[in-house]
Amino acid sequence: MKKYAIYIGILVIGLLMGWVIFGNSSDMKTEHNHNEVAETNQMWTCSMHPQIMKSEPGNCPICGMELIPAESGADGLLADQFKLTENAMALANVQTSLVGNGKINDNTIKLSGKIVENEESNAVQVSYFSGRIERLNVSFTGEEIRKGQLLATIYSPELYAAQQELITAVSLKESQPALYKAVRNKLKLWKLSESQINNIETSVKVLENFPVYATVSGTVSEKLVEQGDYIKQGQPLLKIAKLNTVWANFDVYENQIDLFKKGQEVAITTNAYPDKEFKGKVSFIDPVLDTRTRTVKLRVVLNNKNNGFKPGMFVEGKVEGTTSTKEQVLSIPSTAILWTGERSVVYIKSNPNEPVFEMREVELGNSIGENYEVLNGLENGDEIVTNGTFTIDAAAQLKGKKSMMNKEGGKTMTGHEGHLGMGNNVSIKESDHTNMFERLDVSGKLREQLNVVFNDYINLKDALVKEDAKSTSVNASSLLNNMSNVDMKLLLDNKAHNHWMSLEEDIKSSATSISKASDIKTQRDHFKHLSSHLIKMVQLFGVNEKVYVEFCPMADNNHGAYWLSKEKTVINPYFGKAMVSCGEVQQVLE
Repeated sequence: MKKYAIYIGILVIGLLMGWVIFGNSSDMKTEHNHNEVAETNQMWTCSMHPQIMKSEPGNCPICGMELIPAESGADGLLADQFKLTENAMALANVQTSLVGNGKINDNTIKLSGKIVENEESNAVQVSYFSGRIERLNVSFTGEEIRKGQLLATIYSPELYAAQQELITAVSLKESQPALYKAVRNKLKLWKLSESQINNIETSVKVLENFPVYATVSGTVSEKLVEQGDYIKQGQPLLKIAKLNTVWANFDVYENQIDLFKKGQEVAITTNAYPDKEFKGKVSFIDPVLDTRTRTVKLRVVLNNKNNGFKPGMFVEGKVEGTTSTKEQVLSIPSTAILWTGERSVVYIKSNPNEPVFEMREVELGNSIGENYEVLNGLENGDEIVTNGTFTIDAAAQLKGKKSMMNKEGGKTMTGHEGHLGMGNNVSIKESDHTNMFERLDVSGKLREQLNVVFNDYINLKDALVKEDAKSTSVNASSLLNNMSNVDMKLLLDNKAHNHWMSLEEDIKSSATSISKASDIKTQRDHFKHLSSHLIKMVQLFGVNEKVYVEFCPMADNNHGAYWLSKEKTVINPYFGKAMVSCGEVQQVLE
């Protein structure tokens, strides 16, 4: 019995040891398999060549650098879609709008329009005598003035002589009353009041500088003269707008004219007051069709006692209760469109709840004011980017998605080592394919003005290299001033004009943010956006010198960022002395 007890004890101990050894091994194997599955979901990429994606770590097949873990969070996105952070959206001031009225409704027609001054209540303040403006009391456009307010004082030789004639005629009043009356009437024709004329008579003094008083109340919409100017009799001095009422002018398509009539109620909305709706009635429909846009103007008079509506503000109007068998015409603002060669592209927001975007090619029709008719590519209710479009396009290029310059996608701007040739067609050369885009035809004078802006950018970049926040801010302000000096009249066609309008807003926004920032880190955050806009500017319009597009994969928290340089040697503005030579030349723009 003792012998059997020993055998049973040995067996139990053996079973326990086996369970411990093989049970743990099985658990370890299971855990290993789970880790293996987890690791399988992790993708690896190259910081220098983000288009490289591998399922396991290793070295980049292009440059040999060690691969790093790719960012997570892109799960569920289609091949051409990409996502931006909320911070990037805010910095770039990205705004979106719905195409059409956002829903299919045969009884509602949506119109696009703009607020303009009420021409019926506008006035022009003129000078009733010639002379030199000694003092101009109106300082700026937009200033409120009231009737009887002193606007200017003018030295007038002829008015000086006329006053002397009056003083002489007063002594001959009894003997030559007709002469005396004629001299007084002459002064009245120059809009001198009875009290002013009587004051000259009684004081027997000649005024050298004569006051000009406002004949109406309103807002100065345009200054036509400056202090020290010589003016002629009847010459306009100021344009004065009465903004207590304004006009909302809408464009109506040719095939919709029969749906509108005077007295119809229009519900008006604007981005300035997204939660408000204003009511107005159609007061005028232009009897003449604009043959260029194939539209007519429809006008609504709006009460503006609170000065809520500003001339130039975009508005949308909805007219309900209209029925038509004709298909609704969709239009989008020019700021949403990017042109390259014969292609026109926009960016749509794929997910209404998240900042997910993708490029969409569109076919455009006629231009209607600041908008373009969409013939194909968009549907009523699509949400598109209407501000910050160039920034979105730069993000698409960086992530290797379809973009304005990259029709097929799958390639990032990184690795585009090549030479951008001279002439109208500019190419980014690669080993396996070539992307083409059209350099816009602009005048030499405009290119000279853009050169000044580009030089301000270079000075700003150099200040960032030196980590001089004050100089960076000063150069950003200088860039802003010189942007305002770019003469849009030198743009030769609508395509160039619309490209510039989109770029100008983005460049000014980034430069303003840099000028107001006091620390280098914030300035560098905005500099990457400014650089993407300047790259577009040089690509599309050109400047009068060779430009290098350079890239640092370590900038922007290892997301990578670009900048422009006049020299091939890399001098990094994102790190300064810390990593001054980090980066490489990506493009050469002639």
